[in-house]
Amino acid sequence: MKIAIDGMGGDNAPVSTVEGVSKAIKEYGVEVIITGDRDILEKEFSKHDFDRTKLEIVHTTEVIENEDKPVKAIRRKKDASMVVALNLVKEGRADAVISAGNTGALLAGGLFIVGRIKGIDRPCLCSVLPNVKGGLSLIADCGANADCKPKNLCEFAAMSDIYAKKVLEIENPRVAVLNIGLEEGKGNDLVKKSFDLIKEMEGINFIGNVESREALNAFTDIIVCDGFTGNVLLKSVEGAAMSIFSLLKEAFMSNAKSKIGALLLKDQVVKLKSLMDYSEYGGAPLLGLNGGVIKAHGSSDATAIKNAINQGIKFANGNVVDDIKEFSQVFTHTEE
Repeated sequence: MKIAIDGMGGDNAPVSTVEGVSKAIKEYGVEVIITGDRDILEKEFSKHDFDRTKLEIVHTTEVIENEDKPVKAIRRKKDASMVVALNLVKEGRADAVISAGNTGALLAGGLFIVGRIKGIDRPCLCSVLPNVKGGLSLIADCGANADCKPKNLCEFAAMSDIYAKKVLEIENPRVAVLNIGLEEGKGNDLVKKSFDLIKEMEGINFIGNVESREALNAFTDIIVCDGFTGNVLLKSVEGAAMSIFSLLKEAFMSNAKSKIGALLLKDQVVKLKSLMDYSEYGGAPLLGLNGGVIKAHGSSDATAIKNAINQGIKFANGNVVDDIKEFSQVFTHTEE
């Protein structure tokens, strides 16, 4: 088992990336291939104690920045840490790749370098959304495909169902379509057609529609939608959570009485914040490619990187790609 990681991608790279890799090697015993400037990476790794025989550094001379245009960067920066890491998966030298770098570039690189599974029309970026009961839901898609057809949402439902079973170990994931109401027949043409098609898919535990207000209430395990809507949902929830914690902090610090209350509630608040912490869940897999590609949060700390590596291990061990290939061979629906 080998996991490739883009050592220079992300807001906190390479410091947090290196620390996360070191922790993952110690905790999981996994072999890691990290791409990036060798001198910089060696300097950072010298600060950590782990089994160096499980680490390989592949020197690269370029970095894809957040402001770079994704497709152009993938095509022109051939020696970028992200591009080289993706090629490791394409060549079979690594079982999965993780990057906290430019999301658009990783999506483009996944398609152009790793390649799409034959029979899959659109790969799906599948993000994790923690819920109030301590579990999580998957948003499929959360940004890879702004415009979709009903057959795409069918693919998203099947691929995320496989991922939920194999990686998240949810035995019989509940699948729902994101809509403006729970009743069958509501929504736009895309949602209504997708509802009818997913309902007929074998092996999918389809429970109907889900409203966005139920996203954090453990109503369903998988929320199926087009990437535009899914991205709006994800960022709305993230923004609301950040605002609430900011207001709580302001209220707790407003006077002496509230500060005493804050001390009494400290453990509960920390628990609540931990429940909504993205770093506990790794990253978002790009499903439908000929290899494991995982997008870690841009501001990932060492814990998030370590957990993303663990996610990559489970992805590879769960044979997710093979199962999606098997699905693609029998999925022949061509409804536009």
